[in-house]
Amino acid sequence: MKKPFLSLLTASAVLCGANVVAQDKVAGLPETHLQVVGGLSNLTAYQNFEQPFWLKTVPELSDGKVTATIKGFNEMGLKGPEILRLIGQGVIPIGSATLAYFASDDPINEAIDLAGIAPNAKIAREVTDAFAPVYEKYYEKQNIKVLGFSTYPGQVLFCNADITGLADVKGKKVRTSSRTTAEFVQALGGTAVTIPFGEVVPALQNGVVDCAITGSMYGYSAKWYEVSTHLYALPINWNQQIHAANLDYWNKLDPKVQDFLQKNFTLMTDKIWEDAAAATQEGYDCNTGADACELPVKGKMTLVEPTDADRQLLKKITDDTVVPKWAARCSADCVTEWNATVGKLLDITAKK
Repeated sequence: MKKPFLSLLTASAVLCGANVVAQDKVAGLPETHLQVVGGLSNLTAYQNFEQPFWLKTVPELSDGKVTATIKGFNEMGLKGPEILRLIGQGVIPIGSATLAYFASDDPINEAIDLAGIAPNAKIAREVTDAFAPVYEKYYEKQNIKVLGFSTYPGQVLFCNADITGLADVKGKKVRTSSRTTAEFVQALGGTAVTIPFGEVVPALQNGVVDCAITGSMYGYSAKWYEVSTHLYALPINWNQQIHAANLDYWNKLDPKVQDFLQKNFTLMTDKIWEDAAAATQEGYDCNTGADACELPVKGKMTLVEPTDADRQLLKKITDDTVVPKWAARCSADCVTEWNATVGKLLDITAKK
């Protein structure tokens, strides 16, 4: 199944490359067509921001000179962890993916989303911006041009069990989606379980897991409120997204198009960051049936607000367990760069 798809992508990349070097005779931007592989097409980050940016905003801002086609990677038979490799190879001209997908390739990809380092969207954005120059240099060596970073809403605990705080994770089986969140759960005395997103509902329903971590609004969209009783309102991590282009492909673009795209890309990523904070709260409201929820279906979950003791426990586990375990598997240069950026921002020192 994959070979025809990859052949099609390769051919499309070549065609796109031919298009982008054709200069428009009139003043202004040259006519340029871009092919983009976006994030998960069933999520709001793609539907409300990424897709409209490429299909509407870019053509409008360029007076029709720059156009694009886009499909979510899941619509094209991809799983996610292969996307950056395909971008580096030039099979995908421009694409998006979750950085955590690539943690097994290099732990540097976990650097901005270690469990517990960013309990709110503001800090998550500051952490991401601080480390962005490091990623730009790192990925340039892999023939990848970083265009920017965005995020999903805060990743929080849904539990089909009575919990009053973080300490109650002890003894629970928790579905996690990354190595760092698994280490966080284990440090609390819980058992980390790997289950695909689509299988979480029956897993919660049948007691395969007691809790599961996902975005508060994504859990709502997947109707986790039907199989969960308690929602813990403290983000454990964020699942930041990387948006990038093949460097050779990027270098073939007219400099005017490069400048146009780079300057306007923040229009999309800024909106996604703003929405992530709002969507996190909307997820709390709609899963629990709060009056602030404006959606027609409301859950009846119990919202568990974090206490000062919970926040202190979160920081302790992050400082004493999560960061040291990550530093042990990342390179010395990686740890040095993290300390000079994220560590300095958060007043945490990772030791190699």
